[in-house]
Order: sequence, then structure tokens, then C-alpha cells
Amino acid sequence: MIDPVMSAGPSPTTAHPAIRDRLLQLVGQILGKPEAAASLPVEARLSEIGMSSIKMVNLMLAVETEFDLTIPQGDITPDNFRSVTSVETLVARLLALKSSPSA
Repeated sequence: MIDPVMSAGPSPTTAHPAIRDRLLQLVGQILGKPEAAASLPVEARLSEIGMSSIKMVNLMLAVETEFDLTIPQGDITPDNFRSVTSVETLVARLLALKSSPSA
């Protein structure tokens, strides 16, 4: 089995283990499989692992609550919610903007 952290993306700087772990827990809860959260494939399309459109909305709301942020309407796109990795990238970017003094 390939370690998901090692195969997560093109650059090691794009991996955010703390964010990823929290996202995996959220996705597991929303899918009704919290015990399987750690084994969810981070690159798989969320729709292919059982995430319906209603569950996707629940994920968006859960992400906003979990990370204490608001996802701008322009960032609510299929690409940003394609996989755990894409949501992770979005959250990391929004958290960086939130903590930036110029934001």
C-alpha cells in the first residue's frame, strides 16, 4: 500500500497533515463511516466514494465550522471539492489568508 502522505501531491509543501486528518474525520462522519476515515483515499473523487450533493453541502458547512472560516462563494467550485486533497489545499489557502495581516 502506498502511503497517502508520500503520494499526495507534486510538492511536499502542499501536504498539510493536521488539516488532512481533520478533513478525513469530517468526510468519514458525513459518509457515516467514521471508523474508515483514516483509510479514505485522499485523491479519490469524493463523489466516487459516496459523497452526494447534499453530503457535499454538509461537508462545506462542516469545513467552515471546523476551521472557523467562511468559504467565499467564488471558491465553492467542483474543483475545490473534488477530493480530500483539493479541499485540503483550499482550507490551507483560506487559513493562510485569514492569518495574513493584510487580509
